[in-house]
Amino acid sequence: MKVWLSLAVVGLYLAPSPARGQANLSETIGGCKGAPPQATRTADPSNYLAKLSKLAPGERLLLAPGIYPRGLPVHGLNGAAGACIVIEGPVTGQRAVFIGRNCCNTVSIRDASYIVIRHLELDGQGLAGDAVKAELESAFAHHITLENLLIHGHDRNQQIVGISTKSPAWNWVIRHSVIDGAGTGIYLGNSNGEGEFVRGLIEHNLIRRTLGYNMQVKHQTRRNPSTGMPATASTIIRHNVFSKAQNSTTGRGARPNLLVGHWPLSGPGSSDIYQIYGNLFYQNPTEALFQGEGHVALHDNLFIKDQAPRGFPAIAIQPHNDVPKTVEVFHNTVVAFGPGIKIVGADGSFQQLARANAVFSAAPNIVVPTALKNVVDLYENAGNYLVDTTSAIGAGLDLFPLAGALVGAAADLSGLTAYADWDRDFNGAARDGRFRGAYAEEGTNPGRSLALATLPLHATAQSLDEKIGDYLAEEVRSRGIPGLTSARQSSRSR
Repeated sequence: MKVWLSLAVVGLYLAPSPARGQANLSETIGGCKGAPPQATRTADPSNYLAKLSKLAPGERLLLAPGIYPRGLPVHGLNGAAGACIVIEGPVTGQRAVFIGRNCCNTVSIRDASYIVIRHLELDGQGLAGDAVKAELESAFAHHITLENLLIHGHDRNQQIVGISTKSPAWNWVIRHSVIDGAGTGIYLGNSNGEGEFVRGLIEHNLIRRTLGYNMQVKHQTRRNPSTGMPATASTIIRHNVFSKAQNSTTGRGARPNLLVGHWPLSGPGSSDIYQIYGNLFYQNPTEALFQGEGHVALHDNLFIKDQAPRGFPAIAIQPHNDVPKTVEVFHNTVVAFGPGIKIVGADGSFQQLARANAVFSAAPNIVVPTALKNVVDLYENAGNYLVDTTSAIGAGLDLFPLAGALVGAAADLSGLTAYADWDRDFNGAARDGRFRGAYAEEGTNPGRSLALATLPLHATAQSLDEKIGDYLAEEVRSRGIPGLTSARQSSRSR
């Protein structure tokens, strides 16, 4: 049964194109402005610490392949706008591998700015340290870019983190990296609402096999622009893969794939918004795939959750440390064993809307203050609308619409133009308002197949880091990553 929701209801891999006008967003937020290093120093495991401490703005430290057992202390290093300090390993071939220690975090950031760290492997060895951490005692850590990192072996317990910030942090870029096996993948901010994380860009990452969160951004109790952090800004989370198909903690330690907490309740930062789009959220045996509060725009994502229990929705926007406020949930495709979208406990003085989504889930499919022009049906009937809902991920799973299944009269998308790529679908194709769900086309998917891998910049692009891509492909083959429940049969006649 197809249901088009056009009236308000009360109570009731992937291949995106780069954002138009935002192709250099990482350089802008990171502060490097596309400027290449002005000088290069080379180092190896025997001498890198001495050379690291002497780096000046605009210089690059190029690390030789090898095992680095003494960590990477980025303490008191400060580049400048357009003259970042770059620390990197080889782009191809053997990697520079930093191994974990019980005493310390592997990449330790303290009182540092305008830093780029890239092309490193961080092997936690099952020990107690985090892979990357802006330390609690740091006064600041800003304009930090982490890119093309391979982080693994940080899953000794749920408190061990792949990438963590505990000091005031702003203008961070985390991109094109893999976190495979951690207690928590990315944890930004502090549990008490201090150590605020502002104006981040998290894009094109794969985070999987975490015990707890794939990623969490903590709530914020304050914003202090006198430190230099922006008084107002968006944090953008786009084109990532969040998977808890394996190794996820159950019971009291269970966590969503992604959780975002509220912004400051008043003053600077209180109008900030999370822009979360173009991501693949894949499996969670216990919790929601996404949970949020405060100001959130959630669009053009794919949500796949066919694991029990039925009680948790795929998308849960609800009170946590505060309440939902301005919420826009639009152009998402949800295939879920339990409920699809829930927005509850919100501040009624703000608007909460779910529009132009395609939701195949247990009833009630959508529970929101206002729903407009969504398509809903039961989870078991998803195959009547989507190309392939029964194959395993990486082996044919395809949530692209069948011809004529998710197209209708143009939806009212007024008020969305302020959001990045609001009119681009999951593949980066232009929208005309007629399609429901994450795609704006139908029939044959022109984008890359869904897989547990980092997402390329273009529909025809290959992985930017072929070693990481090869590693992931082998992991999928050897471990048999599950897809949607294989026993479920599509109700669509072929």
